[in-house]
Amino acid sequence: MTQGGLKKSITWIQGTALTIGAVLGAGILVLPAIAAEMAGPASLLSWLMMGLFSLPMVITIGLMSSRYPDAGGMAAYANRAFGPLAGNLTGLLILSAMPLGMPLTALVGAHYLGSLLTGSSGEIHAAAAGLLILAILLNYRGIELSGRSQVLVVSTILFILGFTVISSASSMKTSAFVPLFTQGWFSVGQAMALLFFAFMGWEMIGHLAEEFKDPRRDLPLSLGLAFLFVNLLYFAVALVTVGTEIYKTGNPVTAMITLVSFRWGDLAGLFVGVLGYIVCYCPIHTFIAGFSRLVYSQSREGHFPAVFGRLHPRFQTPHIALLSFIPLFLGILGLSYYFSWNLKPLIGIPSTTFLVVYIIGMVSAARILTSTAGKVAAGLSAVLSAFVLLFAGWFLLFPAAVILAFIYKHRKQICVA
Repeated sequence: MTQGGLKKSITWIQGTALTIGAVLGAGILVLPAIAAEMAGPASLLSWLMMGLFSLPMVITIGLMSSRYPDAGGMAAYANRAFGPLAGNLTGLLILSAMPLGMPLTALVGAHYLGSLLTGSSGEIHAAAAGLLILAILLNYRGIELSGRSQVLVVSTILFILGFTVISSASSMKTSAFVPLFTQGWFSVGQAMALLFFAFMGWEMIGHLAEEFKDPRRDLPLSLGLAFLFVNLLYFAVALVTVGTEIYKTGNPVTAMITLVSFRWGDLAGLFVGVLGYIVCYCPIHTFIAGFSRLVYSQSREGHFPAVFGRLHPRFQTPHIALLSFIPLFLGILGLSYYFSWNLKPLIGIPSTTFLVVYIIGMVSAARILTSTAGKVAAGLSAVLSAFVLLFAGWFLLFPAAVILAFIYKHRKQICVA
């Protein structure tokens, strides 16, 4: 393993951009329309409640990552609270969702671009591969370059989406909000389980905690600012999606394009289509950075081969881990192309898996943190995550299979423990 460690170069500005980028991605473009299809106008309650539900989680992650900066993130919390087996299982759950979650996010962005340029399925999958490879290569060069590029991209996206919301407000109708519960109250819970995909990403900043210049000050600040920006923008986009009833007019995957084209014409729709491609790059960039640090941390703990614990001699990045993602992602994209996968149901698999990870991480944090406020925030977050998990349905089979396979593999160690 390379001597030294990960380079400490992230500021609070870059940390805020990286956090916003991790959370604000494909969800802002796709999920408002899908949630509105599921729950009607009451989907707005789903967005509000998921925002409130994520607050104690953000507080807990801020406390844990600033006090215990570790590239392992949630896996490191579980390791500290319950031992190496728990940490290994948590890391495995996170990494099991990665091969599907990242290509899915890239495909959403590519579909936005392809729907406007009438691209074939092969071209759409090639565009998705381009997003993934670009993120890997930029992360290969170092987190400092990644942070600066993310500040620019996120600032542009916030401006454009804000303009889109404001310009669409005049097309909203009061009648679009009544009756509120067109699909029943249970649909609100179902929409919340799906919307958890839009609130994934807070934990990624924990994987980068070792690289903050001043983690005790800058990590909570980055998370707090990102929380405000993300929730305001999510609710605003969901509000105009319901208020204009644009979710009833066609494909929910490209509802944002339809909304802008209706108000400003096809040229504006083309612009948002390109934006959709770019906005999906943001979470890919931060998640790949976080996943590579998790692999590095798991290797450092002895759970993965030592080769993944090597750092680049110049850039101080886990370059072997990053390069190993390329064949993995391209393989999943190849399967998606060959079998013509439907994106909508597949979103639930990484979402549900991360719900399980959050429950483990929050229970671990409740055990580790010494302050009453910290324990309450962590415990409340664990309970709320478990509540949302009740609505996950058959998607629970995926993390359950991972857990059962892990228990079977380590059954001797578990029995001894």
